[in-house]
Amino acid sequence: MPFSPGIQARGVQLLLGGVMSRVHKDLRFTDVPKQTETLRVATGAGPVAITVYRPPNAAEGPAPVYVNFHGGGFIVGRAEQDDHICRYIAATAGCVVINVDYAVAPQHPYPTAVTQAYDVTAWVVENGSAHGWDGSRLAVGGHSAGGNLTAAVCRTARDRRTFSPRLQILDSVPLDQLADPASKHSPIPKPLLTPYLMRVFTAAYVPDPVDLAHPLVSPGLADDLAGLPPALVITAEHDRLRDEGDAYAKALDAAGVPVTHRVFEGVDHYFTHTGPVLAGKEAIELMAATLRTALVA
Repeated sequence: MPFSPGIQARGVQLLLGGVMSRVHKDLRFTDVPKQTETLRVATGAGPVAITVYRPPNAAEGPAPVYVNFHGGGFIVGRAEQDDHICRYIAATAGCVVINVDYAVAPQHPYPTAVTQAYDVTAWVVENGSAHGWDGSRLAVGGHSAGGNLTAAVCRTARDRRTFSPRLQILDSVPLDQLADPASKHSPIPKPLLTPYLMRVFTAAYVPDPVDLAHPLVSPGLADDLAGLPPALVITAEHDRLRDEGDAYAKALDAAGVPVTHRVFEGVDHYFTHTGPVLAGKEAIELMAATLRTALVA
């Protein structure tokens, strides 16, 4: 008898929990100073821990802010896996970085993570003066599952007319959860993401198949993209998610959304964490440079 999706997901959590927090030694930016504090934010789906990264060189007045959502297939909760990205961006883009430790499936399926991601971002916007950042100069972004949550936050903010991020960063993002993972191809024989693993992620995160086509789950299936924030879309040549990322970039552009789209050649999913180092550093610097431009007063 096959194991239930919940049991399969817990097995993957055990197998990948430690692996997901490992970053290539030459991508850790240990030479970049880090100044952090941990806060807890109340949301409509329970309290969420956030790590606040401060720019090492204090500027005059409150700094702009970037909210980061980590990856992990919606089931691995390891916000620290993005420490290298957060510390580099805080140091080089001159902004405060908020790294969000949202709840994961199967213990907390959809829409918990979406609710937490949006509510934390709204809290960041509303409480900047009390914490030393400028919530009116906001960007959001994330890798993989975190990029999916980024798209959901931007859509929700647009629809509710609450706040307008100056930039969304979408790095190697699953944007079509309805399609069979076996239909998502890679030019290499053994890409990092397998159809089995992708099915485990989706079944744990979205237990009701009716929700798979919802635009907060599958942003790439939505046809009402006008009015979303400017986007930096990063895709990887060997990633099974490349095609849907490329398609989303084109759809955003067609809807009148300013888009910077970069395909990194010869790399797979998660290359901003595991390398190749040169490509990983180039992608992270692209994020920081785009943020610097977007968040200028």
